[in-house]
Amino acid sequence: MERVDALVIGGGVVGLAVGRALAQAGRETIVLEAQNAIGQGVSSRNSEVIHAGLYYAPGSLKARLCVRGKELLYALCASHGVDHRRCGKLTVANSEAEVGALRGLQARASANGVEAHWLEASEAHALEPQLRCIAALLSPSTGIIDSHGLMLALQGDLEHAGGMVALASPVASAVLGRGGEPHVVRLEDGSEVAAAVLVNAAALHACHLARQFTGLDGAHIPQPRYAKGNYYALQGRAPFSHMVYPAPADAFLGVHLTLDLGGQARFGPDLEWLEKAERPEDIDYAVDPRRADGFYAEVRRYWPDLPDGALVPSYSGVRPKIHGPGEPAPDFRIDGPTRHGVAGLVNLFGIESPGLTSSMAIGEMVRDLLAA
Repeated sequence: MERVDALVIGGGVVGLAVGRALAQAGRETIVLEAQNAIGQGVSSRNSEVIHAGLYYAPGSLKARLCVRGKELLYALCASHGVDHRRCGKLTVANSEAEVGALRGLQARASANGVEAHWLEASEAHALEPQLRCIAALLSPSTGIIDSHGLMLALQGDLEHAGGMVALASPVASAVLGRGGEPHVVRLEDGSEVAAAVLVNAAALHACHLARQFTGLDGAHIPQPRYAKGNYYALQGRAPFSHMVYPAPADAFLGVHLTLDLGGQARFGPDLEWLEKAERPEDIDYAVDPRRADGFYAEVRRYWPDLPDGALVPSYSGVRPKIHGPGEPAPDFRIDGPTRHGVAGLVNLFGIESPGLTSSMAIGEMVRDLLAA
């Protein structure tokens, strides 16, 4: 049986960042990816936004890892030539209640150490003449990134440090070691690999996979839930140079305008809870053109001149949630040995937005948890 220092299950952006951090710490590391290429799941179906860290509760993992991850991402983009743009974002208010929400967001940004500037309507209009609002919050450190270019850079660093990615290597189960014994991971082809360190970064599959870990108490595994977000592309070029978000309502950030690196505008996501029993492999990623009907009124609150019929289906993504409709959104779950009592094991649960932005900071945290 082959034995290595560390195994990471999942070759998306978070799994690659964790593998890179472990390899750079001197561990012989293999990232196991079920598909034939890296980043084919959640990592290829997101908005590619580098989040500033405005929204998350001060002191939470989401807040700390987003802010730290953003710094690490921009540094990696500069050192590795990953395509990105620090375009900034305007979060806008069009009612007095939304002005209050923006003030709360500004206070939260300040508590998280994130730069955010209050703009009156005239100042926002000077930046974006097509925008309608009565106030706005400017986040200059929000940006966009080529997520695939990022993953290739992380993979390159992993391999340079002596690690590797094993594609087409779906994991079936694992027997967790006790008393200094290694964890033994069984692949679907029947082969086995042993490692002192095992990290479950399987995104949509993480909870299901953890239930196949012999030696892990099921009380430490949350119930997975899935929320689909549909995106629609704008036909023609958008008259905006910043991303535009409505004032937040509860945990939903609203139908917002994001830009890709070519300047194409997308609107979304909406929020479509999938059936509780849905398995990740059964998810239908098709985008229903009829769902766009609900987007027009939302978008026209901040862009009144959105033309009729201008939105066409683009793509969808699914967030690996660990809570259901109407429940408060929990923090990231980064479960190390102090939580579940299994040495050398880390489970990553509920790594949804801002998971891409936080990925390198999650890598640092996992590395440090396993070094303790």
